[in-house]
Amino acid sequence: MVLKRKGDDTEEMTSRERKKLKVAGARTIAVQPSVSTSGSGTVQSSGNALAGPSSTTVRFDSMQGLPASIDVEKFTEARAYEIDAMQKAIKTAGESVTHRVWQTLPRHLRRRAASHDVRRVPLRLRDKARAERGRSKQGKTKQVSRTESLLKRQRDKTWLETHIWHAKRMKMENMWGYRLAVTPTEKSFRPSHRASMHGSILHDSSYHSLIELKGPEKILRNVLDFCCDPQCTGMKRSMSGARVLETDLYKPRSYPFDLIAPVTIMWRPLPVGNTSAPTNVSPAEGSSKRKRKRKGKNNVLADTTQQSPERAIWVRTHPAVFDDIFAALQGSASLVLEAEKQRHKDVHAEVEIADLRGSVNAFEVMGPKASQVIKGALSSVVDDNRQEFKKFWPSLTDLQTTASLPRGIVIGMKVLDPRLKFPPKNAKLRTDGQPVTPEMTFPAAILAQSEIWDEEKRSVLKKPTYKKKDLDARRSKNLVPGTPLNPVRQDDRIPLLLIQRSLESPSSTHGIHGWTLVFPAGWGMPFLPSLIHTGTRVGGQRERGTQAFEAGTAYFPRDFPCTEFFDKHWDERAVKEKAKWNRTPPAKRANYKKLGTRSPWRADWEVVLGLPVASGVDENLVPAQRGPQDAMEVDKAPTVRPWLFRGPEVPTVLAKVTQMFNHDAGLLAEINRLRTKRGMDVLDASYRPEDLLKGALVMVRLKMVSRGAPNDLAIIYRIDDVEAKKITKEKGKTREGADANEPPEAAPPHTSIIGYVTAGNMSLSRGEGFAIGAIPVSVLLELQQQAQRNGESRLLVKIRDRAGMVCRAAYLDLLDS
Repeated sequence: MVLKRKGDDTEEMTSRERKKLKVAGARTIAVQPSVSTSGSGTVQSSGNALAGPSSTTVRFDSMQGLPASIDVEKFTEARAYEIDAMQKAIKTAGESVTHRVWQTLPRHLRRRAASHDVRRVPLRLRDKARAERGRSKQGKTKQVSRTESLLKRQRDKTWLETHIWHAKRMKMENMWGYRLAVTPTEKSFRPSHRASMHGSILHDSSYHSLIELKGPEKILRNVLDFCCDPQCTGMKRSMSGARVLETDLYKPRSYPFDLIAPVTIMWRPLPVGNTSAPTNVSPAEGSSKRKRKRKGKNNVLADTTQQSPERAIWVRTHPAVFDDIFAALQGSASLVLEAEKQRHKDVHAEVEIADLRGSVNAFEVMGPKASQVIKGALSSVVDDNRQEFKKFWPSLTDLQTTASLPRGIVIGMKVLDPRLKFPPKNAKLRTDGQPVTPEMTFPAAILAQSEIWDEEKRSVLKKPTYKKKDLDARRSKNLVPGTPLNPVRQDDRIPLLLIQRSLESPSSTHGIHGWTLVFPAGWGMPFLPSLIHTGTRVGGQRERGTQAFEAGTAYFPRDFPCTEFFDKHWDERAVKEKAKWNRTPPAKRANYKKLGTRSPWRADWEVVLGLPVASGVDENLVPAQRGPQDAMEVDKAPTVRPWLFRGPEVPTVLAKVTQMFNHDAGLLAEINRLRTKRGMDVLDASYRPEDLLKGALVMVRLKMVSRGAPNDLAIIYRIDDVEAKKITKEKGKTREGADANEPPEAAPPHTSIIGYVTAGNMSLSRGEGFAIGAIPVSVLLELQQQAQRNGESRLLVKIRDRAGMVCRAAYLDLLDS
């Protein structure tokens, strides 16, 4: 290869030479050419002026020759070319600069943020850097505020007020239209359980939906009777407002079918001294700026007695079923109002339903120390003159657990801004050796009075009067650092509700108790730091579900088969688990076909109930050959509807059905008795007793006989009498190494499947395997007969994990017993 010589004309310019030539051209100021006409008539231009001495002699010692005045317009026109050339030169010279201000600094003074942050540049160069940033095309033309950027991220979902605090510490997921915390990023499964059993744990449940009903008391009572579980026993005592009612909600007049979800119902207490007169509701309180939907037509009217006072109800439910609950209440109100209108046409009334989502916040503080945490973080106002409250509030210090209080008791109060006494200290139990006997608190309507029911008061408190920086400025003026701030007249007084909350089954000793704190919207972050400062843990969706599992109670939607959202929940979970299973190498994943697991991704209730199973053949295709028996089966429409039988009277009802010779007719009679109890008609004659019993499911809890811990979607099998006697005989005997020496068992046939586990794991409070599942009512009656034949007091079944090969014996009991 021949090297090019240095002076070779064919050699191209280097980048350095091109850059130098570009800068030189950019810094050249154009000069107006001198125009002269030659003899031939052509115009000759001299181009740019050459550098050299000027031919014009300037005299500095005299003012002679200068004009007395200057015509600015003519002078500007004469010098237009020079002015334009100067402006272009300034612009091109500035754009040709290849170094920014921050690039001219020594390397030890350069900062990465200096390219976009003027404050990172030394003070002497900030003006120049600011000018460069202004003319830079790469910089942002419009600065978006932080509030706008956060609101932009909430277009397809809603954030809670405590979202940013949770997002820094927990794993977040999109659920039910919200961005919710699933579980803490730190290892917290066992610490969260210990906090719920021996300390306190907080969960922000502000995402729960809230619906308000207003109308005559008699009408509202009938509305609830038409769509609530007829087995609920606290309807009358909850109408005073001193207690909340926890029940299940169905579609209007559809019991026992069409279960929607469990709900919590709260009645607004009547004013003090007015238990029969109508409540005076101000027009401002009755009319809301929110979009409200009337029941029936735009203004559905009906009759009611003059003695029925105007009342208000709050229905709190899961956010995923808000539309279904709203539609059920709307339909029930329409039926009640229409029936009353046909009965009486003289006096009329109306029912109003409002959507209060986002109007209030709710914190669930669970654990034995929940009372001390709330007492230490909150300070009640001084001007509360209710004698019942004056007895209750001091007794909260010595309350070791809320299990000693009446279930669902409501305490209404007004507290000061919790930030005034930050940092708080938990209330201390007395340790003087004397027995602690706190004051007994009984439900009372006067104790449940609270201004949080007033929409005007909530709207005024939607934004705190003082920000944190304002309170910090007041705190900095204290002579002694760390002393609480004295409340002033301008400080906010926040109304709230304290509701006793218990997670427990009727015959279980592993209940978890605490409080539900309901307060106006806008106060999530002012309350949260004060409640968790003294060591209260914060839990997400996993921790909340674990609390229900450890307490032995059903958790919606995980443990509620035969509901629409149960199917949707398990379908979404099946998609995730199947995708993970497909990503796993075949050698590292379970082979469900060889294990004999028919439905590994979701519970196959059709097999459990003995209903016809849809095959993989296209429904639009008709077999070419059809026998006479097949033709008869096509004409028969399936009448079996799966439904879930749950409630406090389930053990009593099943005990009566067991004693009857005809179980089908006995169950139908009990269901009709419950329907007529709430003013509903008996079931239609098209529902045959055998179909009603065949489609009924009941919740059960399972406890392992010896060892093992079932997982979710574990399969429940029936056992025969011989195997049941063998298990009873070997109970209590140690079998070390039995699983390793014995060959794997063959999976039982599909015909022996009687149910599925919806939640199973090792129970930390019990120290053994525990599970919650569902089986048919007919199978439960057969298991009871089998236990009587074998002389056993408990029912026996066997459980196999969907990815396991070993069936383990377990005791089965009703979840509601």
